[in-house]
Amino acid sequence: MKDSDFLSSTLGTIDRSCDMAKIDGRHCLILKSISRGLAVEYPLAHDDGSTSIVRAYRFQHNGARGPLKGGIRIAPGVTGAEVTALAMLMSLKSAVLGLPYGGAKGGIVADVNQLSRAELERLCRGYIRAVYPVIGPDTDIPAPDMNVSMEAMGWMLDEYETLAGRHVPAAVTGKPLVLGGSKGRVTAVAWGGIFVMEEVEHRQGEQYATYAVQGFGNVGGNMAMILHNKHKRVVAVSDSKGGIFNGHGLDIHAVSRHKEQTGSVVDFPGADNISNEDLLELGVDVLVPAAKEDQIGERNADRIKAKVVLCLANGPIDRKGSEMLAARGILVVPDILANGGGVAVSHFEWVEGREGLYWSGPEVSQKLKDLMKRAYRDVYDTSQEYHCDLYTAAYVLGVRNVVEAMKARSI
Repeated sequence: MKDSDFLSSTLGTIDRSCDMAKIDGRHCLILKSISRGLAVEYPLAHDDGSTSIVRAYRFQHNGARGPLKGGIRIAPGVTGAEVTALAMLMSLKSAVLGLPYGGAKGGIVADVNQLSRAELERLCRGYIRAVYPVIGPDTDIPAPDMNVSMEAMGWMLDEYETLAGRHVPAAVTGKPLVLGGSKGRVTAVAWGGIFVMEEVEHRQGEQYATYAVQGFGNVGGNMAMILHNKHKRVVAVSDSKGGIFNGHGLDIHAVSRHKEQTGSVVDFPGADNISNEDLLELGVDVLVPAAKEDQIGERNADRIKAKVVLCLANGPIDRKGSEMLAARGILVVPDILANGGGVAVSHFEWVEGREGLYWSGPEVSQKLKDLMKRAYRDVYDTSQEYHCDLYTAAYVLGVRNVVEAMKARSI
């Protein structure tokens, strides 16, 4: 899917959700627009003495519910259309989770694999200098996304505080613990998915035993590890180079060591190599797309065999794909619910930074569990109210909650 198609699909989903929730045309139109789109270019000094110009974005969607919140991704193919769609999804995700945020998203057009550590630091610091006028703890709070590490968020915080001339720990989230990060942030998306699955099993009256996880980075790797430690059978995992399958289950600890040593899960001893496409079509109980957007759509939805699709990536399935799966009785738990653990713990970190009071790991875990389970119940109740699937219900709930805040402000 082209980024323009991703944006068109997102806008179409908002349109449909507005229709179902009986949102008037004016508010629907506002929901389909970005309140501020900042595109910047700044110089990057390279280790060899040369300089290149970096293009980057910070797009802000709708601040009716509170300060804007959203990650920063670094990739060579990042576009304005992609960042626009992701900012919109962040607004809806925060609204579904009941968080006091609007949505934002950042993007830096660069290939981290072609940069040294020093160059990457300069890239991150340059980005904060470029977008400094539109971010802050009360306006727009950046967080990590694709190819942005905890260390990188520490550089960004330091650059922001240098510009501000004071300590502002709530200015960014996803930073190192020693700089005011929250315990549990690294595994937050994965644990959020686990807590949602517990509610799914409760509602469905069924225990799901076999899992396939697409993506073996921070989200997918942690998800696979948690499932393995919970004695669930993870039969397949993959990364950008390919996947592996063993019907008896994979030793995720050994797979993780193999990837550290070789750079990929491919060629893991005792497992068959498969493609990412093959992984999606395995006959497992739960399929977990945890890599990138546009993995399931009209082109392949008829070949999905899982009973549940738990979307931990951003936008891994489009509306048409979800409709086709729902028609076949496959439960889709959409990303704006399933992967909400990241922004949930980012919210905890933001609160901790503002108050100067930090919670223990078990306290964060319990708060995350309560929040994710409550959000699932809200989406489930909405699905019952509108007689629709969970994917549709989540978007209806998100749209409705944002519009209620807009109306309360007479927007």
